[in-house]
Amino acid sequence: MIGPGLLLLFIVGDILGTGVYALSGQVAAEVGGAVWLPFLCAFVVAMLTATSYLELVTKYPRAGGAAAYSHRAFGIHFLTFLVTFAVMCSGLTSASSASKAFAANLLSALNVDGDHGRVAMAIALGFMALISLVNLRGVGESVKANVALTTVELSGLLIVIGIGAWAVFQGDGEFSRVTDFQTPGGESAFGAVTAATALAFFAMVGFEDSVNMAEETKDPVRIFPRVMLIGLTITGVIYVLVAIASVTLVAPAELGVGDTPLLKVVEAGAPGFPLEIFAWITVFALSNTALINMLMASRLLYGMSRERALPGPLSRLLPRRRTPWVAITFTTLLAFLLIGYADLSALGGTTSLLLLCVFAVVNVAVLVLRRDEVAHRHFRAPTALPVLGVVLCVYLASPLSQRSGRDYEIAGWLMASGVALWFCVWVGNRIITSRRSGVN
Repeated sequence: MIGPGLLLLFIVGDILGTGVYALSGQVAAEVGGAVWLPFLCAFVVAMLTATSYLELVTKYPRAGGAAAYSHRAFGIHFLTFLVTFAVMCSGLTSASSASKAFAANLLSALNVDGDHGRVAMAIALGFMALISLVNLRGVGESVKANVALTTVELSGLLIVIGIGAWAVFQGDGEFSRVTDFQTPGGESAFGAVTAATALAFFAMVGFEDSVNMAEETKDPVRIFPRVMLIGLTITGVIYVLVAIASVTLVAPAELGVGDTPLLKVVEAGAPGFPLEIFAWITVFALSNTALINMLMASRLLYGMSRERALPGPLSRLLPRRRTPWVAITFTTLLAFLLIGYADLSALGGTTSLLLLCVFAVVNVAVLVLRRDEVAHRHFRAPTALPVLGVVLCVYLASPLSQRSGRDYEIAGWLMASGVALWFCVWVGNRIITSRRSGVN
């Protein structure tokens, strides 16, 4: 059983990752110096949805995940499958974005200058293959690696915040940029902020995974709400401070070029700081995101296969390691396709799109399940919060948020592939059932 301290470390470590390390520059390109505002808005949306998760996880401490909650609320197997597959796909797009950012930062760490698109692609693919090998070794090795990488991940962001604070106190940089909106193409400030928030939301995902730790937590009904809200607040504050430090030291237009925005911030604020060290910190931080998400994606695929929602071979295990090697291989191949097909911004946007849709379902589920009374006391979110959560999640997932069309294209192909696999299994099960009926 884990206590509040370890649970807090798990939640913070699960949220921190690629979103701020690689996409802060893309967010700056949307809104200019007010890059902190989309991260703050994303934090608010995440906090609203977190209250729904908290009510559900304390009400059903042995049920975990959006799929379990949606199935309990609606009882529609196909909807449960769609929610589960969307979560799985979000893990793939998140890990693929981390791989592309990994390649860019590794080239910086090795002092390789210039445009090396093919080399970066080869590195990203090789990195994903390495992640799959770690995954094949087993959960124990993956969790041990996660603890170490979380520490590295947090240290990199604290370095950026420290450098930014030092520069401001020394009178360096331009702090006035934090209130400067520079919207592309004459877009309104509101439209620019919502488009940037739809992308920045990628940085806040991960907290929903912690509900699966409910059974491992001492007194989850009492501890879980407080620790999750503290963890979300810590990450939100870190992201806002990193964003402010970034635009204070680097002009938004420059920050939005390339896939290594925080390296530019460190170089501008502390020229004497060894950039190679920070580049390696970023590399390891991105490794953490990829490892967690590929681990989650392969296990979800394995679980769906065990429940006969996907083809049976996906549940096959290695004889000695007991790891789902077919599911790991399949998710790795899908990640390869995503790395080759989409850029970093599209992968991040697709991740947030998929999870915003899932969160909208969870916010509705918590309201539907209010009619289901339980004997024990549990956290109860004020009704207005899940209602507002539904509205904001749907809005940010819709074209009204000025979201890129590429997000819908990638998400559509991923979900269509899942539905096709599900349909094949459904037809196969119907044929088997009819044959058995004919024999009897």
